[in-house]
Amino acid sequence: MVRPTQQLHPAREPVPVRAAATVLLLRDSEAGIEVLMTRRSDTASFAPGAYVFPGGHIDEADETAKRIAAHRPTQSGIQLTQAITAIREGFEELGVLLARHADGSPVRMEDIALMDRSTTSPISFALQCEERQLMLAADQVFSLAHWITDRDLPKRFDVPFLVARMPEGQAPTADESEQFEPCWVRPADALARHAAGSFFMIFPTVRTLQRLAAYANVDAVLQACAPRDGVEKPLWTSCPRAGLLRGQEARYMESDSPFGELALVCPDGQMLHALDWQSERPVPLLGNVQRLTAPNPGAMTGPGTNSYIVGDATTGYLVIDPGPNDAEHIGRLWRATQGDVRMIVCTHSHADHSPGAAPLQALCKETKPPILGLSSAPTARSSARFAAERELQGGERLVLSGTTAEGKGITHTLRAIHTPGHAANHLCLALEEDGLLFSGDHILNGSTTVIDPPDGDMNAYLDSLDKLDAACEAGGIEFILPAHGYVIGSARAAIAQLKAHRLKREAKIASAMKKLPDGTPEDWLALAYDDVPQRMWPVAARSLAAHVARIRQLASIP
Repeated sequence: MVRPTQQLHPAREPVPVRAAATVLLLRDSEAGIEVLMTRRSDTASFAPGAYVFPGGHIDEADETAKRIAAHRPTQSGIQLTQAITAIREGFEELGVLLARHADGSPVRMEDIALMDRSTTSPISFALQCEERQLMLAADQVFSLAHWITDRDLPKRFDVPFLVARMPEGQAPTADESEQFEPCWVRPADALARHAAGSFFMIFPTVRTLQRLAAYANVDAVLQACAPRDGVEKPLWTSCPRAGLLRGQEARYMESDSPFGELALVCPDGQMLHALDWQSERPVPLLGNVQRLTAPNPGAMTGPGTNSYIVGDATTGYLVIDPGPNDAEHIGRLWRATQGDVRMIVCTHSHADHSPGAAPLQALCKETKPPILGLSSAPTARSSARFAAERELQGGERLVLSGTTAEGKGITHTLRAIHTPGHAANHLCLALEEDGLLFSGDHILNGSTTVIDPPDGDMNAYLDSLDKLDAACEAGGIEFILPAHGYVIGSARAAIAQLKAHRLKREAKIASAMKKLPDGTPEDWLALAYDDVPQRMWPVAARSLAAHVARIRQLASIP
């Protein structure tokens, strides 16, 4: 866990969440699936003027209405209450009632017309239904998603996004106080209109419609939301995080690349961190960690190679991966540390990581920092040669320490972890006091690293992933700082996902080899990487070779 003293922003308690529920009423049309949406009042306290799905707060009365609600055996108590809330809100806001008569016949518009939809009605919604012997069709309402409002907002909700088929014979009518302009819209059309600026929606609505657009019809949606192994749960759960991109607010789900970085820099949801990639100045991530991205963006380097500066003015600095031999980049590293570099560590020998070490060392005339790492193996390409001044041993600790003006000692400890696979001389570093892992090229954000034999080895790569997972578990490591891309959160989950992806790709390669036993690597590549753009196939061919070698090795083991 990151030391509170290293956080950039003072801790704060986000606004508590309020329980709510919303429902996506769906129907099929010739053009595809459609969802019922309505525009919120321009004076609403939350999302004014936005197009939304009907919904609102969970009331105490919704709990008591369970006595007149049909339900599935797999629905939990809270899920039933949420479904009742969604049904009530759909009735109050749009005059749509998911219910049926005692004989099973559907509710008609004439029935609804006799009921009081106002929230100030002296007779509760549940009592009105009970008097008419109506049974709420909560058994026809399913969980699609679970959203928790972003931590930076002044009003927050914990809300399931439920789905149900629109009852036949009913037509929506807005209450004209909170909701206006009910409309049926295809998800893709709503998204296009939102992008054009004519159909404003908030982030959870947009992301939900993006997922919904993938389904061909209502049956497909309801089937996807059906109980699995006797358990009902949403297809996804998200509490987004917000940052700044090109000076504007930008929001991200847990699966989005910037999410982990925002969790590290602004854990309590402060919208203060800029996510724009630039090479002109270091980006503070913690009080003792800065990232300076080299000006070498490309297909293999993403936004550029990340050089990390660990330490502070009290302890001096350690630079991880000084990057390519780019004079401006090296000069920026020197200025950011005021020349007080105590150590330079290269995670491996590739040309975008280690060549800047010697020029940076030459600039630091007073400290003369040693260049540490592992020298390249004989298998390294000629363009990836590196000789460390001192070889780092696995488990070795590099310590920066000092005393503040107040007389308080401070220490930053980096432990070396040998992780061959991407390169034979690859290593990672764990910042022990703050639970951070500097992963070099072994783990990247947004892509998988290339395993290029003979210096790259797939068996070693997968074994190193296991080693890093064990290190994260033992050291309480929550964040991974890769050499390319944003910070990655949920470290162990990210490692597990990466390993699963590699093994899934390997299974696909093995299937291609079995299908074409006399084929060439080029033949297998077309089958195994058919989901990858062809422009990336020359790069993918290197990792395919590593997988093929591993598959053949495993096949030869008795």
